[in-house]
This record gives sequence, C-alpha cells and structure tokens, in this order.
Amino acid sequence: MHDFIVVGAGPAGSRFARRAAEAGRDVLVFEQGEIGKPLACSGHVSLDLWEYVPEGARADLFQNDIYGARFHLGGPETPGEAFYKREVISNAVDRVGLDRTLARAASDAGADVRDGHTVTNVSEERDRVVVTVSGPDGVETHEARVVVGCDGPRSRVRRDCGLPEPGEFLHGVLGFDPDPDSEDFVDVHLTVPRFFAWRIPRGDGGVEYGLACAPGDDVSGRFDALCDAYGADLDRRCSGLIPIGPPKRVTGRRSLLVGDAAAQTKPFTGGGILYGMRAADHAARTVDPERPETLGDYERAWRDDLRNEIRLGHLVRLGYSVPKAVQKLGLRTLSGEIAVHMDEPSTLFSREQLRAFVGR
Repeated sequence: MHDFIVVGAGPAGSRFARRAAEAGRDVLVFEQGEIGKPLACSGHVSLDLWEYVPEGARADLFQNDIYGARFHLGGPETPGEAFYKREVISNAVDRVGLDRTLARAASDAGADVRDGHTVTNVSEERDRVVVTVSGPDGVETHEARVVVGCDGPRSRVRRDCGLPEPGEFLHGVLGFDPDPDSEDFVDVHLTVPRFFAWRIPRGDGGVEYGLACAPGDDVSGRFDALCDAYGADLDRRCSGLIPIGPPKRVTGRRSLLVGDAAAQTKPFTGGGILYGMRAADHAARTVDPERPETLGDYERAWRDDLRNEIRLGHLVRLGYSVPKAVQKLGLRTLSGEIAVHMDEPSTLFSREQLRAFVGR
C-alpha cells in the first residue's frame, strides 16, 4: 500500500509529491494527460517561484522581467496609470516547462509519476483509500493510506470524497501571439464585470492575452474584442475555470485537497501557483499517512499561512466593481512607485509601501 496517491501533476501536486518523497514517503502520482498540457494557466509569477524549482532550472524557464503594470479603465487606446518598482517585480515563465520541471523534480526525489492515467473513482474506506485509474494498460486499482487531490477546479477527489466546492468559479480565457515582446510592463484592463483583462509580454515566448469573468458572461466575445483592439494574431488559445474561495473544509477522512482543487488562489488575480505550492509544503510537513487525524494539522497550517492574504485579496477585488469615477480617483492617487509583493496584498499596508507613497 502506498502512503499517498496524488491526483494531478500540476505545480501543487508535483511539489507535494517531491516534498513527501524527500521525507521518505511512498508516493504515487497520476496525471490525466501529458504533463503541462493542455495549458490553462497564466505564466506570470512572482520571483518567489524560483525558491520552488531545482537549481539551474531558471535558465530554461525564464522568459521576461516585469517591472510594473499599467491599469486602464478602457481598452488599449485609453491611457493607463502606472504602478512600478525600480527593480524586477515578477517574471514571465514557460508555463508548460514549469509543470514538467516540477514533475521531474518529484520523480527525481523518488515519487512514481505516471502521466496518461485518468482517475475514474476515489473511495475512502475505514483504513485506506481505493483509487481506480484508466491507463494505457486498461483499468487499474491502487490503494493508499491517504489520497491528495491536486486535480484542479473540477476535482474528482473533491467530488468523490464529499468535500465542499469553492464558493465561486470564474471562466478564464488565454491566447498567445507568438511575436516576441520584451516590454517590461503588463497591461491590466478593468473592463470586464468583477474582474479584469490583461496583456503580458513574455519575451521570446510572445505575448499572453487573457481575461476572466463569470461563466456565461460572454467570455469569448469579450476576449475576442480585447485581442482585436490590440491587433493580436493568436496562434493558440485555451480556457478553464478559476476557483475562488476557499471552501470551509479541504480535508476528509483520508483525503486532502491542495492547489486549485482547494481554491487556494488569489481572489484578486485568480493565480494559484505559489499559494498551492506553499500549501503543498504544509501538507507534506504535517500529514502523517499512518495517522489520518493529522489532516487537521494541515488544515490549520495552510489557513494560518494564507488566511490574511486571501481575505485581503477579496477586499482588493471589490475595487474592480466600484464606480468608474472612484476607480479613476483611486488609480491616480495610488499610482507611481510601489513596494508591494504581487502575492501578498498585506504589503499594501507595509511600512515600505507607506514610505513609497509618502515619498512621491
């Protein structure tokens, strides 16, 4: 019997598998298709990412340095208010390559990582979890002490184990123009209901365009209008759900959720790569597969770490829905040099940010 079966080899799943394997656990990982595909997540990340990838991987994954963002209340023809630092704020990275790098790191640590395996059923028993998988060799059944759901917004583990869903889902759309662009600012457009649209230059990786809003709110039409306004010539596009939450509980009797499956995302951007990997580290550290009562330790640990950032992220998101006149005044007042971390809205209230604001 395995200690852990991990469902999903995205950043959260691979990070958990790596850390658990390094701790001597027997870890089996299933990924539905080819690792990293289909792409359904932005490649714009904070510099903290590099703490989670193997030494030397940055050279292969890095695409562009970002120093700031321009916020627009209209399309690309409208002037934007700039928020920036004098040093690099964030990076654009090869998102498919990131998933593959993290999965390879898990495998190197001793985890058994298998792609092309679709989990079709998860059953929590009194003393084990039984996972049914459809793979290249047919239907297989595997047993573990604990199952770890890292299988995205529509999590099979969450559903089969009776865990609550996130409170909200957004529909995100991404498209990519292959023409290289090494500009060092992203553009943010507060032009969609309760969220935003974006343009991210990704160096030799081209330009990423995207937006998110409630499912059914003409997501495709709004995305097409954004790309047309920029004159983008897309060579590929993708879409997916963005969970906003988190739910009240992400653990069961012998199950836990990590990453998008647990809605461990930033409410104000929808990004979840770093939050998911931080939660994965807590899970690998706190959960003893032979003592399922330690699942509560994971629940407390990740919430203690991320609770305030997620709560403040919800407050930041409210600014997307205030009247345009208020948005315009707020952007003009707050624009300029900043001292804010893109994953930590609490830094909006830091001494460094106060000094940056007062010193203008």
